[in-house]
Amino acid sequence: MFSRYRFSSSQYGQDTILKYSEAIHELVVVIGTQLAESLGVSTENMGIEKWPCKFRINKYHFTPESVGSADVQIHSDSGFLTILQDDEGVGGLEVIDKSGEFVWSNGRFHNVKHRVQCKEAKIRVTIASFLLGPRGMVEAPAELVDDEHPRLYVPTTYEDYRKTMLSMSLQAGEALALLYTPK
Repeated sequence: MFSRYRFSSSQYGQDTILKYSEAIHELVVVIGTQLAESLGVSTENMGIEKWPCKFRINKYHFTPESVGSADVQIHSDSGFLTILQDDEGVGGLEVIDKSGEFVWSNGRFHNVKHRVQCKEAKIRVTIASFLLGPRGMVEAPAELVDDEHPRLYVPTTYEDYRKTMLSMSLQAGEALALLYTPK
């Protein structure tokens, strides 16, 4: 389940936020399962519904001085899947076309590099829901490894991958290259 925020009883919207997070968790599990199954990976014992998730509300205070600048630098999310409720009134999310890094799929799924660009002086609010990864060892499923697709990365844990990424200040998928195993 998503990390639950603690709300005071006087705070408005507590029930709405909890219902939203639960609905998005169900959606992210369905999409994650369908992604795996689309590649022929059996999800029977994968336990996607138990993978840790994170739910984050982002609030950007765009000022006239920040117009044209990147508020969030180029990065890629380190988890398996992200669902973003973008601010319909204020744009700014930009992705890099066809140049993302690969994650957990032996090179068959791309992790998109993106940033937030300040387009106008307004407040921008987004809700990001991250399906992170399994708690145990992470490696390409056997269904994704064959003669044409040898194993590309050494097995690791999602937690170790995140620690490496954070300790080396790597934001755009560079940590994955440290796990690459030559053919």
